[in-house]
Amino acid sequence: MNKFEAVLLFSPDLNSANIKKELDSFKADINSRKGKIINEENWGLRDLSYNIKKFKKAFYNYIQIEADGNIIKDLNNKLRQSETLIRFLFVKVEKHQELPTKLNNEKE
Repeated sequence: MNKFEAVLLFSPDLNSANIKKELDSFKADINSRKGKIINEENWGLRDLSYNIKKFKKAFYNYIQIEADGNIIKDLNNKLRQSETLIRFLFVKVEKHQELPTKLNNEKE
């Protein structure tokens, strides 16, 4: 099993119930394919460095995953079709970062 860290950016137009529903679906996809969620953090609504799809802000979620690379490839294809997700990134790592992250501790 490989280690990955994912950051998901959701549309600022969503409410917390819709974001939770999307995250639960994402986690269920990983678990159904024999992947494992190690940890997660909700970084909340933050400013984007640049506009994405005319949005200036997004809800950030950080997730640590252990899974086979093929699972991540399949998830990439599924996430590209999501209308609520404005950007996502998977990064393969040797060792998961300790939580809480610095970004989670940052005061706005």
